[in-house]
Amino acid sequence: MDLLSPGTITFILAVIVIYILFTTWLTIRLRSKSNAEFNNAAKSLPAIVVGILMMSEFIGTKSTIGTAESAFINGISASWSVVTVAAAFFIFTFFLVDKFYKTGQYTISGIIAEKYGKSTKVVVSLIMIVALLLVNLGNYLSGSAAIVSILGMPLMTSAIIIAIVSTFYFTFGGMKGVAWVTILHSAVKYAGIMITVGVALHLAGGFDPMVAALPEHYFTWDGTIGAGTIFAWFIGNMGAIFATQFIIQAITSSRSAKEAKRSTLYAALLCLPLAIAIGVIGVAARYLYPEIDPLYAFPVFMQHMNPILSAIVATSLVASIFVGVSTVALATTTLIVDDFYVPKAKPSPEQRLKMTRVVSIVVGIVPLVGVAFAPELLTLSFFTRALRTSIAVVAAMGFYLPHFSSNRGATIGLTASGVMTSAWYLLDDPFGIDNMYIAIVVPFLVLVIDKLISGNNKTHLKSKEG
Repeated sequence: MDLLSPGTITFILAVIVIYILFTTWLTIRLRSKSNAEFNNAAKSLPAIVVGILMMSEFIGTKSTIGTAESAFINGISASWSVVTVAAAFFIFTFFLVDKFYKTGQYTISGIIAEKYGKSTKVVVSLIMIVALLLVNLGNYLSGSAAIVSILGMPLMTSAIIIAIVSTFYFTFGGMKGVAWVTILHSAVKYAGIMITVGVALHLAGGFDPMVAALPEHYFTWDGTIGAGTIFAWFIGNMGAIFATQFIIQAITSSRSAKEAKRSTLYAALLCLPLAIAIGVIGVAARYLYPEIDPLYAFPVFMQHMNPILSAIVATSLVASIFVGVSTVALATTTLIVDDFYVPKAKPSPEQRLKMTRVVSIVVGIVPLVGVAFAPELLTLSFFTRALRTSIAVVAAMGFYLPHFSSNRGATIGLTASGVMTSAWYLLDDPFGIDNMYIAIVVPFLVLVIDKLISGNNKTHLKSKEG
């Protein structure tokens, strides 16, 4: 489906190129010059910057185009996919942010190690690295698909451009550079979404015509999605936020624990308007263009904009891609360097920063292999939330159920969860049970059983001594 004229596409490409060049220059100006700046911006970021950074991590291209597509099919209830992100951030604020920040660690594996031990730390790090690489495979694929749908560029060409630009951002920018450049990315993204919802409502004549013409379920709280799926989104988003490496790095970039809590509240509040706006865009597309492919529910409105507005919207999607890839790759690099390179090599600060940049380049390239040879793996990106949720369960038990803080139990539980969740996913969720629930139940049960076994052994020893 050709949405835009050749002249408009040429103009948009020119704007995107200028935008990339400008943000590249900005990244060089704001680049991280030390390991502390690369990992957590030397704890120098204001709460609002950290909040925007975390919001942008979760409201990327998949959330924008995917939620609009879902709203086209299921109704305004598709907004729950983003509303549940906001709800998860609120819960995170009051239950874990303060505890995570006060550990002094900036990796999820480091926090877990304090509660459990070294072997659990290694398992957590490996699970998280695999999960994040798969997340970026999904980011490359969804981002490339968005560029293809708007500009008609080949999928692999789009993926390579995404890889090159994003890798430059996080390799040189680190947390400090990525955070400040994300402010610009997020402003453009917000503008693009609000322009699109404004155009959509104008063309639809407001809400009343849509309510009158569309089936009733398009405006109910659960649409055709259902409460079960909405709850699964909530659990998945909580797991992703509570235990994702980049979120940990972001909150520890704040100046204090109080600032860290404020940043997650900002992230939650920033998500809500976008959730509603994207849902409205999808419903409006269904009302105005019922015959189109639902994938075009968001970009279809660009054909009704002048070239300048179209360029802003297209650039907003590109900016979303860069933010998502950069933040995930930055987190992956930090885990590899901190948990595997530094303990073995014991490098000087200069050697460590140099190796960090080398690892960053590799981390940026690896997902391209998936794009080239296994594009059907896009669906795996949803499975990664289950893997991260298992880590969140162990982390929460470490803080709130300290009697279950067994290194053996956590190590076995996470390993078993990783294996069983993966197998359940590959078997296509037998008995209708989502692999997310396997990821939650397995580590919990293993830790409980380990505690019971340990308790029984202690009782037995005491009875023998007596």
